[in-house]
Amino acid sequence: MAGEPQTDCLFCKIVTGDIPATIVRESETTLAFRDINPQAPTHVLVIPKAHYPDAAALAAADPRAAADVLREAGLVAADEKLTDTGYRIVLNTGAGAGQTVFHAHAHVLGGRGMQWPPG
Repeated sequence: MAGEPQTDCLFCKIVTGDIPATIVRESETTLAFRDINPQAPTHVLVIPKAHYPDAAALAAADPRAAADVLREAGLVAADEKLTDTGYRIVLNTGAGAGQTVFHAHAHVLGGRGMQWPPG
């Protein structure tokens, strides 16, 4: 059920501490940690602590938590000193868009040039 922890979800297990992660920020509703397969010098994932399968489901069910994820992504960028050089926030929704973990999450990417369209 949306919002409830899922026993088979990697990110839910990170939230509970069952799987270790390098945590960089935590709020009441979000957790931010370094991606284990970084695609840029800075690559941090920001997730809601509650389980939603993707960003669209999160926004529909809990707009406040969706806003919290975006706010925390901006704070991660500031903490990582990316605000002067620029950064990208990516929310993949669905396998066809590259989503591999079906728990809503935002990627904060920076520290290198970002091309458009992404390659």
